[in-house]
Amino acid sequence: MALIERVSKPMVVILDNASIHTAKKLKPYWDLLEEKGMRFYFLPPYSPELNRIELLWHKMKYEWLPFKTYTPDELAQAIDEIGRGFGSKYTLTFC
Repeated sequence: MALIERVSKPMVVILDNASIHTAKKLKPYWDLLEEKGMRFYFLPPYSPELNRIELLWHKMKYEWLPFKTYTPDELAQAIDEIGRGFGSKYTLTFC
């Protein structure tokens, strides 16, 4: 809510169809935000090719992370390493 009050331009939020985004309990909040000028666009039910985070996770899992067994801490460290190198050592294009 604070974001929409600070931005004077129309805003569009693109969401996937995760249950947390489509829960009936959220409808009053969606309605309130739409009244304030925010618009919501839901991706088709299964469209990982349109969801940038899915593209990023795919790249991380199959290209950037070595194929091995990780402990939770090791996996967190490997993901943090990718985050630190993102944009220089690790790049992603959406073409």
